[in-house]
Amino acid sequence: MISSDLRHSILIQPAVEGADKLYIVSGYASPSMVSWQYDTLKNMGIESISINLIIGMTAAEGITVPNHKGFIELANAIDGFNCQYLYQNMPVHSKLYVWEKNGEPYKAFVGSANYTQRAFGKCQREIMSECDPREALDYFYEIDKDTIYCTESEVDDFIVIINPIQELKKDDSNKLTLSLLMNNGKGDIGKKSSLNWGQRGKREPNQAYIPYPSAKRKKGFFPVKGNDASAPHFTVVTDDMKSLVLRVEQQGNKAITTPEKNSKLGEYFRYRLGLPNGAFVTKEDLIRYGRTDVDFYKIDDEQYYMDFSVHTED
Repeated sequence: MISSDLRHSILIQPAVEGADKLYIVSGYASPSMVSWQYDTLKNMGIESISINLIIGMTAAEGITVPNHKGFIELANAIDGFNCQYLYQNMPVHSKLYVWEKNGEPYKAFVGSANYTQRAFGKCQREIMSECDPREALDYFYEIDKDTIYCTESEVDDFIVIINPIQELKKDDSNKLTLSLLMNNGKGDIGKKSSLNWGQRGKREPNQAYIPYPSAKRKKGFFPVKGNDASAPHFTVVTDDMKSLVLRVEQQGNKAITTPEKNSKLGEYFRYRLGLPNGAFVTKEDLIRYGRTDVDFYKIDDEQYYMDFSVHTED
């Protein structure tokens, strides 16, 4: 049985050994887990991995907007990633991970760990055991018959898509406002930081981060690196219903970035500000738009809502 370092034993080591396709059945799952695994493998020089994920409790409980948007975004962005929701027959609470190598079942694991960073992190106890990979793959295909892909246009006819945002915005204890300006909102926008992080040397000019100064930090609000080998990812859905995967990084956990590529966050804010890609962002651009900060609302450790809408009075 495996009760420690589950992430490496189950999600990383088989790929190091040459396995190239992962089949997952999990009661619950998160886009940030997908992003974290692909990012970690990519940093190790392993890029030709495909992941086929079935989420088993969606037939009974639906799925939240941030997670649904996040899975769609990843399925469209990552060649080889597929996500399916169970929509008929009994809910599936199983947690099963099956690796193929060169088209043959290679290794499989079954146990208690959902495909989430919480389950594969250090904040709760889980246990997994190796099992017969061929039998495990047969189980995956048995469940597969009762699923629908997250990218199907009619998915909301079969799965309840839950929007927790309006209720969430009523509780300020779940809210954190971060300025895009220096000195906690009292200064100008950074010339080579914040939304202008890429405005230097040979960097991609859209590279950007949201400043996360120590004075604004709420303990436990965002997942942070700690002693882990790779910073945790988290998913946000924005007020204009876009999806981003973010993480807290840099020395002292001072920046919030898009780990897939640092330019993605800068492209998003330039789009909202009506600026062309690569443009230098000024404080006047933010003022003209209508705000110089951004609000985050926490749904759970892996799901957030990001509000950059302009507040207008009736």
